Amino acid sequence: MLSAHDPIPGNAKRRLNHQPLNQKDRALLLPMTVLPFLKLYIILPSRPRSVKHIFSRSRIPIPTGKKLWYTIPIYWVKRRETMYLADGWQDFEILDAGNGDKLERWGSFVLLRPDPQAVWPMGDHRADAVYYRSQSGGGHWEFQKELPESWTIRYRGLTFIVRPTGFKHTGLFPEQAVNWDFMADRLQAWRKGHSESPRVLNLFAYTGGATCACAKAGAQVVHVDAAKGMVAWAKDNAAASGLADAPIRYMVDDCLKFVRREQRRGNRYEGILMDPPSYGRGPGGEMWKIETGLYELVSECAKLLSEDPCFFLINSYTTGLAPSVLKNVLTVALPKGHAEAQEVGLPIRRGNLVLPCGATGRWVP
Repeated sequence: MLSAHDPIPGNAKRRLNHQPLNQKDRALLLPMTVLPFLKLYIILPSRPRSVKHIFSRSRIPIPTGKKLWYTIPIYWVKRRETMYLADGWQDFEILDAGNGDKLERWGSFVLLRPDPQAVWPMGDHRADAVYYRSQSGGGHWEFQKELPESWTIRYRGLTFIVRPTGFKHTGLFPEQAVNWDFMADRLQAWRKGHSESPRVLNLFAYTGGATCACAKAGAQVVHVDAAKGMVAWAKDNAAASGLADAPIRYMVDDCLKFVRREQRRGNRYEGILMDPPSYGRGPGGEMWKIETGLYELVSECAKLLSEDPCFFLINSYTTGLAPSVLKNVLTVALPKGHAEAQEVGLPIRRGNLVLPCGATGRWVP
């Protein structure tokens, strides 16, 4: 907590016509939290002066004896984010987590699935279906009531088909919604200054959550994944979201080989994103390991960025790969810009907790 004698935050001071406030001007400095991601600094000058405000100004009554109203500069200073939190869902939520499991509501159905991050105790719970791991690998679902083979959930105008698979997954990673929002905002802002549509390359694109979000934001998207079944699922998600005729090109291919072919073709993209697995194989048996392959792939993708890029995003679920690693990769491999990385998380209803779900690195020019 700042006191009235603490220095004004650097961003605010620099915007005060580049003039530091003297002691007399520091009549009152009140820091207070008004939103989780903002801090409000109200500076009450002891005498009227011209001040360049950062975002807005307001008026509050101050008994001065001469004037009842002073114009009070209000400084909105963005806090440093510590996690990208996907808290915009209506059709999905984590009800509880603990004991190595997470209790999730997917639309009207409640599923209990393993999650190694949930090492604290869980409360009492009931689920419609439970996934049990096998000691020999894999696992199976046990259904407490009859569930449809698949059903849909919605997020900000997008519709996704979910179904319990034999590997505990449902075909959607809800925490990625925070990245969908980020990319959609960047693309929409880019479109305001351009007559053409931005081009986006989605690598390890899975069932197309990000593909649908970018296409809905007005982008032309190339969707690349090595699994033919996942690409088919992505097409179904696009159709369910009303994007069957959107400019989306689906490719079943090895990501690195595809990137190098795109270089030879001379294709360029305003946005590039990737969600590489820890380990994997391409459709031709190509071996992938994130620790040895990530930087090479990012540096090759950097050659595909257009002269007016919009964003570059890496997501990773690899345990032990810290967010700072993703930031360093982006900083070294990409042209000058701003790189940042944080954990990605989902809110848990019980106990006001947050479940960590991997990490994301973001670069913008």
